[in-house]
Amino acid sequence: MENAPVYLSIAALAAVVALVGTQFVRRVAVAFNLADAPNERRINTTLMPRAGGFAVALSFFLVGATVTILAAPLGLTGGTPLPTSGIAALLLGALLAGVIGLADDRFDLRARWQLVGQLVISAVPIAFGVRIAILSNPFGAGDLLIPDAIGLALTLFWVLGMQNAMNFIDGLDGLSGGIALIAAVTLGVIALPATPLLAALCFTLAGALAGFLRHNFYPASIYMGTSGVLAVAYALAVLSLLGTAKVVAALLILGLPIIDAFFVILGRLLAGRSPYSADKTHIHQRLIDAGLSHRGAVLVLYGVTLLLSVGAVVLTASAAVYAFAGLLVVLGGAIVWLSRRAERRT
Repeated sequence: MENAPVYLSIAALAAVVALVGTQFVRRVAVAFNLADAPNERRINTTLMPRAGGFAVALSFFLVGATVTILAAPLGLTGGTPLPTSGIAALLLGALLAGVIGLADDRFDLRARWQLVGQLVISAVPIAFGVRIAILSNPFGAGDLLIPDAIGLALTLFWVLGMQNAMNFIDGLDGLSGGIALIAAVTLGVIALPATPLLAALCFTLAGALAGFLRHNFYPASIYMGTSGVLAVAYALAVLSLLGTAKVVAALLILGLPIIDAFFVILGRLLAGRSPYSADKTHIHQRLIDAGLSHRGAVLVLYGVTLLLSVGAVVLTASAAVYAFAGLLVVLGGAIVWLSRRAERRT
């Protein structure tokens, strides 16, 4: 922790860049009508600018690149070195994700074109040689080596799934940004002993999200937009691929949006609808229907994510797998209970 002032300074710089950048993006969004109109599914009652998360992507890229260049004088070169290809995949991929998401924010792309964009983004780590090569063994000690073809498929699925999970949870002011901030800090804490540069990049993302949340927490003045959702989801997915935390820790840390996406998609498929069709079955919407306030629902979900993050830090990899399975059961039961409570209220 002797580098704590350095990490705090990096996070603060990223926060300032994102804070100022979000103000600029908001003016651009208003000028070019990048905004969400009120409807029966959205919580906003007036036209709300979106694409604010692009400032997060830009801050993460600029500050992250600066930190990487200055890693030696900042004292971040100890421990396990990060491959240059991995850093490039992380920073360039996050910026590309922001740009692709910005196109959706501007033109409201159809679902098929959104999926094409997500697939392009998901292929970036693979193009730079970043992939899942080992999996934690839930039945014993050690890791399991997996064939290259399976590793590539899992990497593509992991990054694609993370994008959709973060997109689905992005339904209340400050919700996705706050959950991502907690996840980024946790991944940074896990990376601290082994890879200081990776920890610094995690804290860079956390700082950028903190600066953005100044404008996005309830009541928000701008939404994250697809640009922010895709960039942040991509960054978290690749940070977990590069780090000692591995995918299993990120699976637990981000268990809430991942499992929420699973149940939402399953429910839509069982109802004979497209997994991308709109409805109000997300966990945050169920909490509000059950009687919680907007701010209360967000804080409850922050608390759940924080508890899961603590678990990811203290549990072994195999225990984290079992914890995730338990969360799947518990959250499924909570969704059923919330649905019945909401029905009684109506």
